Amino acid sequence: MSSEKHDKTKVVSAGRRKEWTQGIVNPPVWRASTILYDDVAHLRASGARDTHHRLFYGRRGTPTQWSLADALTELEPGAEATLLYPSGVAAIVSTLLALLSPGDHLLVPDSAYDPTRNFANGLLRRIGVETTYYDPLIGEGIATLCRENTKVILLESPGSLTFEVQDVPAIVAVAKDRGIATVLDNTWATPLLFPAIALGVDYTILAATKYVVGHSDVMLGSVTATQGRYQALRDTTYQLGQTASPDDAWLGARGLRTMAIRLEQHGRAALQIAEWLKTRPEVARVLHPALPDCPGHEIFLRDFRGASGLFSFVLDGGGEKERAALIDTLEHFGIGYSWGGYESLALPVDPQRFRTTTEWKAEGPVVRLQIGLEDPDDLIADLDRGLAAFRAARG
Repeated sequence: MSSEKHDKTKVVSAGRRKEWTQGIVNPPVWRASTILYDDVAHLRASGARDTHHRLFYGRRGTPTQWSLADALTELEPGAEATLLYPSGVAAIVSTLLALLSPGDHLLVPDSAYDPTRNFANGLLRRIGVETTYYDPLIGEGIATLCRENTKVILLESPGSLTFEVQDVPAIVAVAKDRGIATVLDNTWATPLLFPAIALGVDYTILAATKYVVGHSDVMLGSVTATQGRYQALRDTTYQLGQTASPDDAWLGARGLRTMAIRLEQHGRAALQIAEWLKTRPEVARVLHPALPDCPGHEIFLRDFRGASGLFSFVLDGGGEKERAALIDTLEHFGIGYSWGGYESLALPVDPQRFRTTTEWKAEGPVVRLQIGLEDPDDLIADLDRGLAAFRAARG
């Protein structure tokens, strides 16, 4: 029996079955739509069998997709299997559609990713699913919001704008007691920093576009299901026609091999920069889960193995003009959506626009930073120039 592998070993070795690699290091890109059969009997027999990890039709996958899915499953001890999607949003949407029907009730944190909220307020509402938004710091108090028709509790920890850390084990305990499925968007931490399935979550979602791919050049999502939860997800996914291309899966697998060491660098540099920002008079607050004054910090210390490279800071006064002056001055930070790539990004964010249950109050506008793999001293010097522009714009 092989010994248990550490995570750094898993990201290098997982999913590289010999029958898929065929003697080379990486599984090749198997592109396929049509799969040919030896005869009619072979075709009939193939259609009658489980097509998981079997060639059937291109939409069901090839060894290229299976390799990455297997690797992601191995990173979640206790998981049954993983499915890939063309984006993180597709992964979220497919999971919720697999679990919800007209007349059902969904619970979503008020800090949720904006496209998740748009889906809940849009298509889910149109098909008769009611959504209640809850305080992300509610913990076991979520029991008061559960109804007879509550079928899913969605979690996102930390929130990707304001970084509240949720008490996932407490919420999972409430859900299990009531037979409610739990779905976690674990993109910020990945399974390397937060072992979602091991902590009782039923479905854990990654926008693999971010840290798995790591190079800002692929759209990709994944959902990993705990034991006994995979089939329902798979059936709905196939009915929706969701699939990820083999080329994108190959790039995802390539990125995965270095994810552990990239996350370490992202995390170290981000914390160094966050601590520097806390010393600046222009900054009212830094929203980083590893800092003691971030909401849910004590839960972060208890449940997480480390921090990644995304956080926000609140400026002390000013408005849109002054925030734009700061961001526009930066040389090493691109201005754009997404995160998790090798390059740093700065983005103006306005959390108050998306809150409906909890009020968001801040001393000034908010800037979200994705800290890439550049030298953190260069990034600090860049932010110093940006803060000087902020001061100048304030007059």
